[in-house]
Amino acid sequence: MSTAAPPIQPRREFSGILKDREQFGSGQSETTSDRINNWFDELMLQSGWELAPTMVLMLCICSGITLAGIVFVVQENFLTTAFAGLCGFLLPVIAAMFARSRRQSVLMNQLPPMLEELARAAKTGRSVEQCLLLVAEDTQAPLGTELKLAAGRLKMGMPLKQALSDLPDRTGLMTLNLMNTTLTVQQQTGGDLVTVLNRLSQAVRDRILFLGRLRAATAASRATATLMIVLPPAILAFFLFRDPNYFQNLMSSTWGRNATLAAVALEVIGAVWVLRILKDSQQT
Repeated sequence: MSTAAPPIQPRREFSGILKDREQFGSGQSETTSDRINNWFDELMLQSGWELAPTMVLMLCICSGITLAGIVFVVQENFLTTAFAGLCGFLLPVIAAMFARSRRQSVLMNQLPPMLEELARAAKTGRSVEQCLLLVAEDTQAPLGTELKLAAGRLKMGMPLKQALSDLPDRTGLMTLNLMNTTLTVQQQTGGDLVTVLNRLSQAVRDRILFLGRLRAATAASRATATLMIVLPPAILAFFLFRDPNYFQNLMSSTWGRNATLAAVALEVIGAVWVLRILKDSQQT
């Protein structure tokens, strides 16, 4: 009669061999370049593309060169070619921003059912680690992918707090900070885990409902802000492609040059301001 092999015990010394992800930002500097690099690293991580930042940067360069080449062949104008190259370079970044927003929406909707399943697993008397390992296998992507990564770290011997520490950074959902704190404190102090998880699930559902009402109430304002950001570059692109010499004639006069530079500066300041307001209002 054959006997089952004993389970492999996790060893803590293996928890330090995980490969660090590739990133451009250091996270330790307050310079503008480092902030931009950190923002780009977070975007690539939270978009769910599973591509290295270097690969996406190369994709941006290829997209910019392709679009600029097409416009140059059609119009043979260096100004419109440069504008098209800039638009092509930004296309993958804009696509990543839309992918991140959609992924975060799916993750947020998956959280309450996952917490309820975690509570049902806790009713059987399992530990927090065992419950998390069980739920990770049953949860669909993208939340299931992140939980499986944390479960793999637990199997390698990482403490629960360390295994869950980067979930908010990987997903961009600050709500996961609350889950991490709840599970870590419960593991350290004990208590009724089932009740805590059920209350946390209800709190997340209430937060989703509130955010939905907030987005509905501010839909017109967000649409207006987006239109104000997109419309000026779109008008400029229309005139450039209609008349390639339009911008050159505009910049040939002192009044036109000063007005254009002032408009560009105000457009950039307004876009940054509006985007920060929209980001704060949609924080999840």
